[in-house]
Amino acid sequence: MKTYRTRIFRIDENNLEEAIAEAAAIIKEGGTVAFPTETVYGLGADALNPEAVKAIFQAKGRPADNPLIVHVSSKEQCESLVKNISDKAVLLMNIFWPGPLTLIMERKQVVPDITTGGLDTVALRMPDNKVAMELIKCSGKAIAAPSANRSGKPSPTTAEHVISDLDGRIDVVIDGGPVIVGVESTVIDMTTEPPAILRPGMVSQQDIENEIGSVDIGYDDKVHPDNKEVRSPGMKYTHYSPDANVILVEGNNENVTKKISQMFSDFQMRGAKIGLLLTEESAKHFVSKEIFSLGRKDKPEETASSLFFGLRYMDEKKVDVILVDGSFSHLGVGAAVSNRIRKAAEMIIKV
Repeated sequence: MKTYRTRIFRIDENNLEEAIAEAAAIIKEGGTVAFPTETVYGLGADALNPEAVKAIFQAKGRPADNPLIVHVSSKEQCESLVKNISDKAVLLMNIFWPGPLTLIMERKQVVPDITTGGLDTVALRMPDNKVAMELIKCSGKAIAAPSANRSGKPSPTTAEHVISDLDGRIDVVIDGGPVIVGVESTVIDMTTEPPAILRPGMVSQQDIENEIGSVDIGYDDKVHPDNKEVRSPGMKYTHYSPDANVILVEGNNENVTKKISQMFSDFQMRGAKIGLLLTEESAKHFVSKEIFSLGRKDKPEETASSLFFGLRYMDEKKVDVILVDGSFSHLGVGAAVSNRIRKAAEMIIKV
């Protein structure tokens, strides 16, 4: 694989315009640029340039049949990429764009197979982040951008996470600070009736149904067999996994705390180094060097913004096992958090 001298652009109010112009030039030339969005950091390249998109897959070590999300800065840009934008799709764009909602629609032939994983559809979204939007506008390109991590690892929520995974494998990292949401966008397939949510995110099923009526749920929390075609990122292959073994304990807070306490003692007796990802309510019952807070159990948005950071923190601490408190609320973005942890977990225990 080609090696790069990865450059880091640290953004502030004084250099934004200059940094974006330089990064946009790299996109135009077929290069790779990691940039912040409101969800996670993305690894971007010109979505209509097959060689540029190929460089994304090579940098990440990503399977080629795993479709990419294409980021746009206007509805007009969407129209150049898809054959038909339904009335429901227009409504969702008007309500949730820019924002963490990805719409799957029938693609035009201008979108290359490598970008769509060989599918007849393409996934589009408009990010709610100034750096991302300016990069798209300045480059004049629709930008294909999966999460900017090595394939299978926890998604990056800071530029430091990107550098840890991809230094020497991509052209540029734009450091725009930590992201806000912390989990990837909701993905909804608009080619079916009713539309089907294929990946949960910050925009919940209820949020969508309030606008367009009933939708199907087209995802589960399992990793699908390699031979199964999927229409969205996050549905196939291992995702979100740190180096340590992850054990998720689900149930009410009291039962979860008791079970994690028991497992913590058992693993300690075996000489294992244990990391704890705990809600604030559970954390007060433990004394350990390696505790990372997931926030309050009734505030799933706090868990969303903490999850991937916490998993990467535990890898830095070289723990053997990560015990995760699953007593947080699964409402709203909590459904997305649960989905991500379940895909990362070696074992799920219900108490």
